[in-house]
Amino acid sequence: MGKKPAQKLSRREFFEKGHLYYLTHLSIDNVIFGFHDNQLKVLLLEWKDTRRWCLPGGFILKGEHIEEAAIRVLHQRTGLNNIYLQQFYAFGDPNRERSKHGIEPPLEVKNKSWLTERFVSIGYWALVEFSKVVPKPDEFSETCQWWDIDKVPTLILDHNNILEKALDSLRRNLNDYPVGRDLLPPKFTMPELQRMYETILDKQLDRRNFQKKMLALDILERLNERKQGGAHKAPFLYRFDQRKYEKAMKQGLRIGLQ
Repeated sequence: MGKKPAQKLSRREFFEKGHLYYLTHLSIDNVIFGFHDNQLKVLLLEWKDTRRWCLPGGFILKGEHIEEAAIRVLHQRTGLNNIYLQQFYAFGDPNRERSKHGIEPPLEVKNKSWLTERFVSIGYWALVEFSKVVPKPDEFSETCQWWDIDKVPTLILDHNNILEKALDSLRRNLNDYPVGRDLLPPKFTMPELQRMYETILDKQLDRRNFQKKMLALDILERLNERKQGGAHKAPFLYRFDQRKYEKAMKQGLRIGLQ
């Protein structure tokens, strides 16, 4: 782990002295997905004094592994540990910091801040269980909250493009790796699992075909209990078989939903 500042830097100190502790020209942007009320959601920060929104990002301490930095940023924003992170793209357009949606540092440090220089950003996406997240803003943001994926506002810099790339990567991974364990509660119904896949893929799936394919993967365990508060013949509850799920994450699988 890289050397941290002896005490937390103020916003101005970070602009002026952050380069003493963090790598320059390289940053992390995390796209954190959740699923709630049949909606795919993404965690966003509202930048201080601007009313503009951005993805949860951060910088890499000198001597820190890039993945350690991504995990640290994820934990700081959600309070969660042991979350699967997928690196999906590097964003290196030399004009990305000059976007009209960019964020300016305070005027008194604008001409000497390391943050005004060109940055390449490494993108990661993560899947988290919505109910376990306690969103936390950072020193640069007013709030941290969930947004429905289809209601995301115009973000700073190229963050809308980063989000689009992350969603495309997630969709491509759906056919190769199971994803429901990190988005759904421990017990769920087959319709809830199908709705999660439909929301991510943004298309409807045939009910019988979907159930047949999911059961054929042999990673689900049907429980001898039904959804509470439903109709007379409420659907059965399922859960993921932890051992088989972990094996599928390592070896991959082929679902064939797309």
